[in-house]
Parts: sequence; C-alpha cells; structure tokens
Amino acid sequence: MKFARYTFAAAGIYGILALVPQYFLERQIAIDSPPEITHPEYFYGFVGVALAFQLVFLIIAKDPVRFRPIMPAAIVEKIAFVIPTFYLYANGRAPLQITAGAAIDLLLAILFAISLLKTPKQ
Repeated sequence: MKFARYTFAAAGIYGILALVPQYFLERQIAIDSPPEITHPEYFYGFVGVALAFQLVFLIIAKDPVRFRPIMPAAIVEKIAFVIPTFYLYANGRAPLQITAGAAIDLLLAILFAISLLKTPKQ
C-alpha cells in the first residue's frame, strides 16, 4: 500500500508542477514551437482536465485501498497521452520534448498498474 501511496502522491505533485506553468506559457509555446496555438480553448481545456486528474492522483494517494477502483482510470489518463504522442513522434509530427514528457507518463502508467496489482481489494 505504501508503494501506491508514494506513486500516486509523487505523480500528483509532479503533474501539478508540470501543468500549472502551462497556463502562462501560451505565447512562449507559439514562439518556441510555431505555429501559434490557433484554438486556445483546446490547449487550456487539455491543461485543465490534466490538472484535475492530478488532484485525483492525490486523492488516491490518501487511501489507495478505498480508491483502488479509480486506478484504471488513472492508467487510461496516462496512456491516452502516451499512445498518440508516440505515434505523432514516429510520424515526425511531435517534438522530442513533448515525447519525453509522454515517456514519463508511460513510466507513471506502468507504476500505476503495479500499484493496482499490489493494492488489496476492499
């Protein structure tokens, strides 16, 4: 149970630290990775939903046994970013920097799956 606690707490804290700055980086992203973001509602929507999931990770960390049924959704949240990003990178449509972030999410998805297997059912 400690494994799940530490894994989900670390993932939640890491995610918050990685995502909150995105709210202030739209212009810089346009400069560093043109073209400019043409649909900011998708950008901010992605950041907002991802940020909400970081809170879910912190909730799971508080009581992994109780919140074990939510762990598969946490795994899907990670894989839903990993698979398309790796596909886009393989086709020259995603930069290495974004793909490195997806690699971290792949590691977290694996750790979440291990947490699911190690956490007893209620």
